[in-house]
Amino acid sequence: MPIIKSNYRPSTLFRNGFYSTVYSGIIRKVDFSKIDSKRERLTLSDGDFIDLDWDFSNKKSDKLLLMLHGLEGDSKRAYMLGSSKLFNSKNFTIGRMNFRGCSGEENALFRSYHSGATSDLAEVIQHILAQKQFKEIYLLGFSLGANVILKYLGESDVLPVEIKAAVAVSVPCYLEGSANSLVSLKNLPYAIRFKRNLIKTLRAKQKKFPEQITKSDIKKIKTLIDFDDVYTSKAHGFENARDYYSRSSSLQFLPSINIPTLILNAKNDSFLSEECYPIKEAKENPNLFLEIPEYGGHVGFHLNGEYYYNEIRALEFIENHST
Repeated sequence: MPIIKSNYRPSTLFRNGFYSTVYSGIIRKVDFSKIDSKRERLTLSDGDFIDLDWDFSNKKSDKLLLMLHGLEGDSKRAYMLGSSKLFNSKNFTIGRMNFRGCSGEENALFRSYHSGATSDLAEVIQHILAQKQFKEIYLLGFSLGANVILKYLGESDVLPVEIKAAVAVSVPCYLEGSANSLVSLKNLPYAIRFKRNLIKTLRAKQKKFPEQITKSDIKKIKTLIDFDDVYTSKAHGFENARDYYSRSSSLQFLPSINIPTLILNAKNDSFLSEECYPIKEAKENPNLFLEIPEYGGHVGFHLNGEYYYNEIRALEFIENHST
């Protein structure tokens, strides 16, 4: 598909990528008090669990929006709640998926989640399909969760017919490039925050699984790439961080996506490397739509009003491709 020309024009303050990223990730609040929600715990095939938060519209709906959050995020992040609230107003049922260990309770196994963990998404979708409630399923992912969705769509030989379209926001579809960007000086504040939270989680795992990782192993972790070398790769069957990035990047799977899919990546997103703007792949795949706004930072597409640009664009794209 031709590249989509973006009409996103935020106010002057939000044209700064750092400000828009920080404001949207830390300061933004969404009033979710009037949304009817409930939590469901899904036991996975390996004995672990995932928590799903369900949001229901006033009318029974056969349309589902399934959302996946980003690294060290959860279902209650503002970008998840904002999207849910908007789609809820349009009579969608919403499923906000928490990755393993991200719902406020430590997961049961040494492994957790990662950028290429599509098997968990597949299990959640099969669980949903078994309910025989939804005729249309749409996928919406942010950052790491967006990479999982794109990889799932492209690697699957046959998708469930109920899955109609998808939207990927601020997606690091070339993981090695994004990892190198995150450990660069320009992203030092983000890297420090991510690393601190990841190390905290890993120390809890070390106490529970001392035979699989030692305190000295954790001390070796100086950067986010080190974290993927020491923990992510070893816990999930990869040789090292480079192998993990190579096999889990969704970029290589984009040519095989065969449902309408929108990628929304801001040009001033400091988390993304040049390879994360898949212009060639979008031009060659009629199902792949790529929009590259000048502004937006990382999941920071602020607009004056209740909803963000990425939320409005996701709804517009999905409604345009609804059956």
